[in-house]
Amino acid sequence: MYFNRCKLLTYAEDLPQISVVFIFVNEALSVILRSVHSVVNHTPAHVLKEIILVDDNSDSVELKFNLDQYVNKRYPGLVKIVRNSKREGLIRARIHGWNAATAPVVGFFDAHVEFNAGW
Repeated sequence: MYFNRCKLLTYAEDLPQISVVFIFVNEALSVILRSVHSVVNHTPAHVLKEIILVDDNSDSVELKFNLDQYVNKRYPGLVKIVRNSKREGLIRARIHGWNAATAPVVGFFDAHVEFNAGW
């Protein structure tokens, strides 16, 4: 199986930094936070430059207020939130995430994705 062969490979320690971009609209706050925690917990600190959360104009008050408060307190300087003033769709939301990214590598993920060791 291909996956098993991947586990046998050795990877360079000096990997480039990555900006992880999550796109969401009206996703449950708990789901977004699980995704954020999983990427922080399973990515080497020297590789993870930032996490960018792109909100494609969610209606939820919880996402507008509680999300900001939580990530600013728990992950100051690591998590950026980009908010679209109107619903723009997945591709434009990704472009906004790309524009906010500062790392040489950018990865795009749905907000309900959880990372595991060795991702």
